[in-house]
Amino acid sequence: MAGGLTKLMPIDPNPGLKDKVYNSLKQAISGMDIYNGDNPPKLDERKLADDLNVSRTPIREAITKLEQEGLVEVLPRRGAFVVRMSKKQIIEIIHIWAALESMAARMATEVATDSELATLRDMLAKHNDNNKIDIDEYSQTNLAFHQKIITLSKCQRLIDMTDALFIHVRAIRRKTIAEHDRAVKSIVDHMKIIEAIESRNANLSEKLVKTHALNLAEHVKKYVNYLPE
Repeated sequence: MAGGLTKLMPIDPNPGLKDKVYNSLKQAISGMDIYNGDNPPKLDERKLADDLNVSRTPIREAITKLEQEGLVEVLPRRGAFVVRMSKKQIIEIIHIWAALESMAARMATEVATDSELATLRDMLAKHNDNNKIDIDEYSQTNLAFHQKIITLSKCQRLIDMTDALFIHVRAIRRKTIAEHDRAVKSIVDHMKIIEAIESRNANLSEKLVKTHALNLAEHVKKYVNYLPE
């Protein structure tokens, strides 16, 4: 079903079962097309328990934790649903993400090795021909690119801070990448970002990454009409 969870693999019971169930469910939500369809995706406790080969108790505990993080909403007599943000909230999230990712880019210029930075260029290598962009394939590359910048900062606290935010940033990037030639513009921006980071230009790297993210916020503000105000 569009926007739904993919089938999850069973988990072997052990002392770390709660964390495994929580991590599996959060990872699955991260991979969802949250904003596809008319209604927010519903989490079916019974199906999740069957998929993971666990009882419904750790599923409920994971859902409770995800609700506390603002990723899931539990409605009385209706069940648990993945939270969809309003247009205003998405724009706010992108602004926060812009600040954090640009900081990560600055840090990456200082702590990442040349070989680690080279992985960014490797990601874009197959997408240099703008006339032959596979949108679905590039969408995945685009998401991985931004997440890689975060990890190249080697700052665990920053990585943790962006974790929940990335679920919604990821979803809206996936949704908008095919709109108004954003894929072509994205590749151009990414190559400039790579060159700045490779040259260890912290100020320029930070500026380019922030501008790139804020351009997404502006796109959402101007063109996205499928989110509630």
